[in-house]
Parts: sequence; structure tokens; C-alpha cells
Amino acid sequence: MADHSQKTEKPTKRRLEKARTDHQLAIANGSADPTFSVDASHQPAPLNTYVGFSVSFPLRIFDRNQGDKLHTSLDIGRNVKLLDAAQLIALHDVDSAYATLESALKLLRPYKTKYLKEAQDIRSSVSFAYLHGAASLLDFLDAQKEYRNTQLSYLNLVGAYFSAANQLNFAVGHEVIR
Repeated sequence: MADHSQKTEKPTKRRLEKARTDHQLAIANGSADPTFSVDASHQPAPLNTYVGFSVSFPLRIFDRNQGDKLHTSLDIGRNVKLLDAAQLIALHDVDSAYATLESALKLLRPYKTKYLKEAQDIRSSVSFAYLHGAASLLDFLDAQKEYRNTQLSYLNLVGAYFSAANQLNFAVGHEVIR
């Protein structure tokens, strides 16, 4: 999940940088530069030579670039929110995967320390009793079934643990738990 978030986060960062660059470009396009000009003329008749200088400042009464400035500013805000959302999704994925891993471990520990040994001890006792005529065939088969069910539950929990560890590694983006 988070690997997916990381893949979307990089383009989101790029989009945010592009929006900021576009906004700077819109501001630059909206600025007005003064225009300087020099004019000179010479006629063959006496005193018909002149030199002129002029400076003009454009008046930005109807600035058509205001829409671009506002559009790029809104695009920056949108991309900031998209980046925040991508980061929150990644954090949620990691948190969820970690909680799943902890839950699987909490269920797995009693099986490993207690339930497997108890099921094996019960199976051994019932098997001994059956072999010496103190238990019925149904009791023996039931003990075998319960032992196998306990082993199956344990193996399912081991699988759930590996799946949760894989999910956490995937959410983080690299292998944290092996």
C-alpha cells in the first residue's frame, strides 16, 4: 500500500514544484518593464539636428494575467493538500500493517508456548490409554483431530504473521522484518 503511496507521492512532489514554478512564471509575466528609447535625426540644413530620449511605463489597468496568478496559486494549494493526503495515507498504511502484525504475534505466542504442547500431551495420553484399552477409538480419533486442528490453527497464524510482516514491509517501502 505505502509503496503505492510512495509512487504517487513523488509525482505529487513534482506537481507541487511545477505549480510553484508556474506561479513564479505567472508573476514574472505579470510584471511590467519600463521601455527606454532614443531617437536622433540629422538634416543637411543648418540646425536641423535633434536627439530625443523617452521612457514609458505601462499602466496595468486591465491586467489580463491576474487569472493566471490566481489559477497557479490555487494549484499550489491543491497540490499541497494532495501531498498531505498522500503522506497521511502512507502513515495510515504503516500503522495499520503494524497493528495487524502485533495482533498476529499476540495470537501466535500462546500457540507456540502453550497450545501445541498441550495438544501433543493430550494426544500422547489418549494414544497411550487407547493402546492399553483405557480409551475408545473415538476418543483416540478425537484427540488426533484436535491435535491436527491445533497444528492447522498454528500454521494459519504463522501464515497470517508472514502476511502481516510482508504488508508492513510493503507499507514501509523496504524490508524491515524478515
